[in-house]
Amino acid sequence: MKKAKLIVALTVFVSANVWAQTPTPEITKKNSWLKAGLTAGVPVGDISEVSNFTLGLDLKGQLMSTNHIGIGLTTGYNHFFVKDGFESFGTIPLGVFMRVYPDYKGFFAGTDLGYSLLTGTNNNKGGVYVRPQLGYHNYDWNIFGFYNHIFRGDVDGGAIQTAGIGFTYNLRFN
Repeated sequence: MKKAKLIVALTVFVSANVWAQTPTPEITKKNSWLKAGLTAGVPVGDISEVSNFTLGLDLKGQLMSTNHIGIGLTTGYNHFFVKDGFESFGTIPLGVFMRVYPDYKGFFAGTDLGYSLLTGTNNNKGGVYVRPQLGYHNYDWNIFGFYNHIFRGDVDGGAIQTAGIGFTYNLRFN
């Protein structure tokens, strides 16, 4: 849990410094849009004993705070396809994100940070999550690899970790 608190503190510090350096931009169809997409992944760590595969939906609202930095809100749903003898479950992330786009199109790096709810189990305690990403983007779409870690403290079942790929399509406002 100490690692999760450190990650949250560092992300808040970096985000506050980035936002403090630039004036708040006006929201327009040129700098704001929705990202909707799919993710697929494999559980890693202890959760791999329970599940073989995850499939998810991603929804993000992005604002380009500068020409190279996107910030926003994120949510979605991730379903864990479980092995025989285990209950199906899912996660619902609720968070913020930041992405750095060095060029108009090409590679990007970013991370999601927030709280992830756990659904479909008796032990439904969620936890703080972080999801770093590396990917490729253009005007209409993004493809990325990610690692997702949900820190759940001393809860039975421990942390929930997945690694995978994702694809989002940019839905522009008219």
